Amino acid sequence: MLVLQNVSFALPNKDLLFAKLSLTVNPQDKIALIGNNGVGKSTLLKIIQGELSPTGGFLKVDTEPYFIPQIFGQYDHLTVAQALGVSNKIIALKEILEGKATEENFTLLAEDWTIEERCIEALKEWQLGGMMLRQKLERLSGGQKTKVFLAGISIHQPKLVLMDEPSNHLDTFGRQLLYEFVQSTSSTLLLVSHNRKLLNLMNQVAELSKGGITVYGGNYDFYLKQKEIARNALCHDIQENEKALRKAKEKEQETLERQQRRAYRGKKKQEKAGMPRIAMNQMRNNAEKSTAKFKNVHADKLGGISQELQELRAELPGMDKMKFGFDHSTLHKGKILFSAKAINFCYTTPFLWDENLNFQICSGERIAIKGLNGSGKTTLIKLILGDLEPQVGTVYRANNKSVYIDQHYSLIDTQLKVIEQAQQYNVSGLQEHEIKTRLSRFLFPKEFWDKPCSALSGGERMRLLLCCLTITCQSPDIIVLDEPTNNLDIQNSEILTSAINEYQGTLLVVSHDEYFLDQVNIERNIFC
Repeated sequence: MLVLQNVSFALPNKDLLFAKLSLTVNPQDKIALIGNNGVGKSTLLKIIQGELSPTGGFLKVDTEPYFIPQIFGQYDHLTVAQALGVSNKIIALKEILEGKATEENFTLLAEDWTIEERCIEALKEWQLGGMMLRQKLERLSGGQKTKVFLAGISIHQPKLVLMDEPSNHLDTFGRQLLYEFVQSTSSTLLLVSHNRKLLNLMNQVAELSKGGITVYGGNYDFYLKQKEIARNALCHDIQENEKALRKAKEKEQETLERQQRRAYRGKKKQEKAGMPRIAMNQMRNNAEKSTAKFKNVHADKLGGISQELQELRAELPGMDKMKFGFDHSTLHKGKILFSAKAINFCYTTPFLWDENLNFQICSGERIAIKGLNGSGKTTLIKLILGDLEPQVGTVYRANNKSVYIDQHYSLIDTQLKVIEQAQQYNVSGLQEHEIKTRLSRFLFPKEFWDKPCSALSGGERMRLLLCCLTITCQSPDIIVLDEPTNNLDIQNSEILTSAINEYQGTLLVVSHDEYFLDQVNIERNIFC
């Protein structure tokens, strides 16, 4: 159904994004395409879809793929019908029903007389009942836009479906519908995602890296087990090489000391025996040559072991190189930070919530704020942080230091360079070399320091922000995460999880990612 052979792609600046990728996708395969941010997963989907052309290699697709893109507002100018790819048919149908029975309209409609009914039914299946086909996407939430594209699967019945982060903006019910579709469909699926639950519904995992594509015959949990086996083997190889390097250095030192002792004893014997100076010089030169030859042999051996050790260490995942240093909040655990009594809010009538909200937040708690798309979760965060005031009810806010981290990591100033951004958080007077050490700890080596923040990926911005938080003299009392994993690959999601689990303050999270919520030890939920 789909064959890639030695496919390469170069960016507009001629930099090679990937090279010699090979992959075979058979009918009814369900394959998860994973890899770190920036490795080229979305680009590869666009090549298979036909939006981009490879710069080298061979690509064969036996059927027209249906593509569900990541949603960033790039389709806001389209109507629902245009996004679904049925606009021309709908227009032709309406003109025929109005009496304009032209040959062109019949050709466009292709006897698909039920197209409008099927569109309405498909939208209803994805919780979009009542949506007009002429409605513009700019008026829809990110989750609703994704559902529009998902509805197109029912309409077009494609044999091959490509999905790029389909669950990012979906609420809990939308995700459940997606899981049910994936489990029941007979279509071939190739999807990019960091959603663990979705990845575990796949029957193969294809890992894209600088070395190419590696396919694992199982779901994501199976892939993790295989990676753990490989990682353990890598760590064992590193330990063995470290041991070999120590032994080689000890052997070199012992041999040199033995040669020196032997040479010293030989010289004393020669002097005692009255050997001519010219003969003594010749023997000394021979000994020096022998020692130099020995040193060269050992230098080559040590260099080889050191090089192999360096290469093995370079293969270690970033998580194993990174160390965190989150400080703790100074607020005592259990202190009431926020209290709401019968609050509500509206931008226009009616109020956001059918019932007024009553709750409180105490220091040290880990809370998830939950609700459907458009239910007012971000508004509630603004009320908690004091950016908005309720129009009904009362609130109490204790003095605290809070940090609000959204899915785009907007606290990062895109006008600054990486080193400049880090220095902005240096309120404790750290020396420049200390800041650079912390940047390196968060996987920003020297070549990143003068890079503009605008060029960083979502995962890189997240790591830079975590680094900046460790540079400040005091940890925030409250960290608020608003859909933090939407633009992160799996590795960076794990980095964020590890960092948050070291944080001892109050945590508020808005997320539909149940795996992430479980991993950061959420204790209770606030529903809106």
